[in-house]
Amino acid sequence: MRLNSLKPARGAKHPRKRVGRGIGSGQGKTAGLGHKGQKARSGGYHKVGFEGGQMPLQRRLPKRGFVSLNDGLSVEVRLFQINGLAADAVDLESLKQAGIVPRAALRAKVILAGKIERAVKLNGVLASKGARAAIEAAGGSVGAPAAARSGARKAHRAKLAVEKAKAVAARVEAAAKATPAAKGEATSAKKPKASPGAQAAGAAPAEGGAKGEATKSAAKVKGEAKERSSKDKGK
Repeated sequence: MRLNSLKPARGAKHPRKRVGRGIGSGQGKTAGLGHKGQKARSGGYHKVGFEGGQMPLQRRLPKRGFVSLNDGLSVEVRLFQINGLAADAVDLESLKQAGIVPRAALRAKVILAGKIERAVKLNGVLASKGARAAIEAAGGSVGAPAAARSGARKAHRAKLAVEKAKAVAARVEAAAKATPAAKGEATSAKKPKASPGAQAAGAAPAEGGAKGEATKSAAKVKGEAKERSSKDKGK
């Protein structure tokens, strides 16, 4: 083999396509652009993803990104966390009470991370192959997980919503009971006592009313006397 005899393998290299160089080139006349239309024109442009005016594919598909719809419903539990629990029987509820698993979780799986030094019985909790072997080697056991039923996630969320609604209703009821007593105390505290001057001012209108009645009766008597005198004169 000589350096001056080296060349690419057959079929590895192809000559560059030269368009618009006459009929003999095979790419003459329309230069591969076809007849008429926007794409055959100079400067013809279609933006990426354009589909002639209909809703393009990138807008028809939902945008979920990398956020899982089941995020937070399935939780991994480390083996050393199980070892730190005081109970010998471990299930999903005990993990929630210990704060290892969030309240909204529907499933939990123990993975091989750390060591376990005592016998623990898992009930309704999944375990990886390595974690199962470690638990059984320590004298524990892994029970079969609870059968997943359809709509478990919806039922769990509905239960949480009911609990939240009950708590809100209890707070509202307690606030409603406390409000009337507080209003009565505030009203009694704000109401001022009547001063002696105000009491005297309140008595004055009563006296003025008695004087007005006396004046009306005196005027009535005078009018009757005038009528009698006019009758006497007429006789």
